[in-house]
Amino acid sequence: MRRTLALAVLFCAAALPAAASVEEPANGHAVIQRMLAINPALRTYSAHVHVAVHMLNFPYLSPRLDGTSYYRRPGGYVVIFDSVPFYLRGFSKLFDNMGDAGSWERDQNVDFVGTRTRDGRTLFLLRMTKKIHSDILDHTDAYIDAQTYRLVRMVWHYTSGGTIVMTQSYRTQDGFTVPAAQHANIDIPHVHAVGDAVYADYRVNVPVKASVFNKS
Repeated sequence: MRRTLALAVLFCAAALPAAASVEEPANGHAVIQRMLAINPALRTYSAHVHVAVHMLNFPYLSPRLDGTSYYRRPGGYVVIFDSVPFYLRGFSKLFDNMGDAGSWERDQNVDFVGTRTRDGRTLFLLRMTKKIHSDILDHTDAYIDAQTYRLVRMVWHYTSGGTIVMTQSYRTQDGFTVPAAQHANIDIPHVHAVGDAVYADYRVNVPVKASVFNKS
């Protein structure tokens, strides 16, 4: 009986699918290069962005932001909002950082920290620190799907102890993988809020002027 039970256990174990092995990258730069290699035939795009923000510590404030995101290979990404309340100007800049992995190494040191597991998904964790010391931002963590090399989560850690967490989902547009939606949790001194962004009306491989990436 014991022998039969043992054989049954071994058979069931052998029938289980093997966990997918993940080869760790050499460094943060290697991860970014793989991220930038996604959608090799995608040269440009523009898309409408709608952001709904709800201020938790000021419930009567629920601003709505509308704008346009622009992408141009290689390494050009920006979101230009029609108008932004003064108390959200810093928050609006995070969309550029989220969408442009090609800019991360320009002013930050990017280190590969290791792998993490979240919601059953293996993620690569990159940690970014400013090359010129910042009294405001301590570091930023970027979580990249180890299978697809898509950015799924960023966490900005501030010297005040506050954090902003943004997650990102994707969809297919004309055969390309593009951002579909983002969710943000803002928890910094004097500001507690949640925000949701939706991307729509994509136009791919259309003319995009270089000047749009020079916004102040």
